[in-house]
Amino acid sequence: MATHFTLSLSSSKPFKNSTFFTKNPSLHFKKPLSITSFQSPPPAAAAAAVQTFWQWLSDQDVVSAKTPARPGLVPQGLGLVAQRDISRNEVVLEIPKKLWINPDVVAASEIGNVCGGVKPWVSVALFLIREKLKEDSTWRPYLDVLPESTNSTIFWSEEELAELQGTQLLSTTLGVKSYLQREFLKVEEEILIPHKQLFPSPVTLDDFSWAFGILRSRSFSRLRGQNLVLIPLADLVNHSPDITIEDGVYEIKGAGLFSRDLIFSLRSPISLKAGEQVLIQYNLNMSNAELAVDYGFIEAKSDRNMYTLTLQISESDPFFGDKLDIAETNGLGELADFDIVLGNPLPPTLLPYLRLVALGGTDSFLLESIFRNTIWGHLELPVSRANEELICRVVRDACKSALSGYHTTIEEDEKLKGEELNPRLEIAVGIRAGEKKVLQQIEGIFKQRQSELDELEYYQERRLKDLGLVGEQGEIIFWESK
Repeated sequence: MATHFTLSLSSSKPFKNSTFFTKNPSLHFKKPLSITSFQSPPPAAAAAAVQTFWQWLSDQDVVSAKTPARPGLVPQGLGLVAQRDISRNEVVLEIPKKLWINPDVVAASEIGNVCGGVKPWVSVALFLIREKLKEDSTWRPYLDVLPESTNSTIFWSEEELAELQGTQLLSTTLGVKSYLQREFLKVEEEILIPHKQLFPSPVTLDDFSWAFGILRSRSFSRLRGQNLVLIPLADLVNHSPDITIEDGVYEIKGAGLFSRDLIFSLRSPISLKAGEQVLIQYNLNMSNAELAVDYGFIEAKSDRNMYTLTLQISESDPFFGDKLDIAETNGLGELADFDIVLGNPLPPTLLPYLRLVALGGTDSFLLESIFRNTIWGHLELPVSRANEELICRVVRDACKSALSGYHTTIEEDEKLKGEELNPRLEIAVGIRAGEKKVLQQIEGIFKQRQSELDELEYYQERRLKDLGLVGEQGEIIFWESK
């Protein structure tokens, strides 16, 4: 049997970055955290900042007294409030392109020439930092309503992060923080130090992290060719877990029949009464861990809890080349991540990949070229008792090992949920409990499967049936030669 099959689940969730960490290819609305997670100014100061912001938008002819919604203080902090009854799918805001902040705006600014070679999000981050440092910035009214920090885990202290011990979220968070530090050192060397005259005062890692947090939580990605866009006012709209409509909430359209200008249009997905908040669904597909990193909150819904099981074909496996070829032929690779969602079935490709990784010994004949076009179909069903027993044992052991890495039990976390917790501890407790429930679910599935090994039908039995060599009672039929 294969001896190169190992699996480690504890804190194995990898940090993945792209141009701006956009995970999903479809359109998704990126917006700020629920304001309970903001470190907000006192109500009087916040109200004054909001009024100044609204006046600035009015001076830009972006809003008027007839605009259906305007910013206001809400239980969460800041949000968009309906000024009158609003129908479902009614347009509540239209923001022209002149008020968008994107790489094009950066390119046309005083730092455009020195930002030409950096990542788009880095250029926009530097633009935000510079404008924030300038007392006379034309963007000052908008910048003054932005939060100074959020409850995104990238801003947590070491003591707060300790509450995430054993979680994949901790691993992801540390990966993001490490990535930010590397990017900052690079920007510092290539832009900030050689062109310090372009910035009113020295830029710190904290400034850079703040800008990253703003973009991560508020930017609109993959929006009709726009790679990264901040849209003032529209980004104040808050999230509701009760709204399940995601598509059609916003669009980019022309400003008029003969105009080349673009307008961002936001619609309300539900009917509202005057005084109620305009709310949307940020992203139906994000896990609680992803919500915690991007927005600084989590949901109570069970299907937001996810654990990523990472499998790898070992390079020391004597069949490494054959296994890798089979994996790649079927859309996988040497390393494969499988997101396990609480209450949902296992991903359909998980078991075949597990069986492939564990394949060895007398089962290795399936790796021969003659089976290359059909092997995945064979892997979708149990191969042999030894193979199936191995994957059950390894996965169960990995789950138990991962569960031992947390410093609390599910019962302790559930008890804490009934107490009054600060927002960050509430996130930590929810994430811990959710991950452990998924791990228990995975372990339970493979425990059940392990108990059924004697009842499963394996490749050899299926092959004999195909050849007509198995009787009605499952006995092997022997033919005597004549």
